[in-house]
Amino acid sequence: MGLWRGIVLLLAFTIIGRGEGQLVENFYRSSCPNVESIVQQAVSTKFSQTFTTIPATLRLFFHDCFVQGCDASIMIASPNNDAEKDAPDNTSLAGDGFDTVVKAKQAVEQACPGKVSCADILAIAARDVVVLAGGPSFNVELGRRDGLISQASLVTGNLPEPTFNLNQLNTIFAKNNLSQNDMIALSGAHTVGFSHCSRFSDRLYSFSSSSSVDPSLNSTYAQQLEAACPQNVDPSIAVDLDPVTPRTFDNVYYQNLVAGKGLLTSDQVLYTDPTSQPTIVDFANNPGDFNGAFTAAMRKLGRVGVKTGKDGEIRTDCTAFNS
Repeated sequence: MGLWRGIVLLLAFTIIGRGEGQLVENFYRSSCPNVESIVQQAVSTKFSQTFTTIPATLRLFFHDCFVQGCDASIMIASPNNDAEKDAPDNTSLAGDGFDTVVKAKQAVEQACPGKVSCADILAIAARDVVVLAGGPSFNVELGRRDGLISQASLVTGNLPEPTFNLNQLNTIFAKNNLSQNDMIALSGAHTVGFSHCSRFSDRLYSFSSSSSVDPSLNSTYAQQLEAACPQNVDPSIAVDLDPVTPRTFDNVYYQNLVAGKGLLTSDQVLYTDPTSQPTIVDFANNPGDFNGAFTAAMRKLGRVGVKTGKDGEIRTDCTAFNS
């Protein structure tokens, strides 16, 4: 009996020790069996209206998970403009991402009222947009509940900045149980989407005392960026993160880094730092390696700080707490 008791205790500790609720792929099999096809339809409809749906939804998921876990706290709208979405690092999140989740939630509520969390809908939608852009599919674990706290003040220091070096990137990802390999794979989401000039203009005009342009930038690419982002440019002007295939989810982002065409400092450093360079070269040459690493990292990201069981709530309206 002693051995069996030990195994049972070990299993109990293994489950408790995960520090993440028990998510399962078929969580809604009886309460809302068609949830994934309902969400996919809503995401598809939104995508047919604007391509921005893709990068916006993917970035929304990432920003949600890195602040208090994947709990849809990013979705809350506050009359005082002091919710998570109002933090300086989140004001550039495109409205199309929020709208995708709201539209999907409305469709799900019609079929299964009060059953499916906004957090799970965002996780499903993030997978769906990757597929719509030509990226790899993967099964999404479900069972998250929606958070009860959303404060702008909690965002500070919890999201990677465009100026981060490898060590800073690794530290902030490790806080969320994500490895350097996961971080590099998730950075590959920059194969779609755009950034505003202010996030990288220092690389063009004020890099250092000896060189105004960042020497790790491909010189032709630097000239193209200077043309798109002249000094004192309109702050709403944006530039594609992947200048080669900006509307396709592929491994070209990594090929760009090898060529010195990473837009943000935090992109290019992945190639210039010798510690991460071999992974960049691997992903640039082997799309299958990137796809495998990306899908594994997305599943790990989806487990960050989740609320399950009786924690949190199932919001009726993703933008407001129930009470």
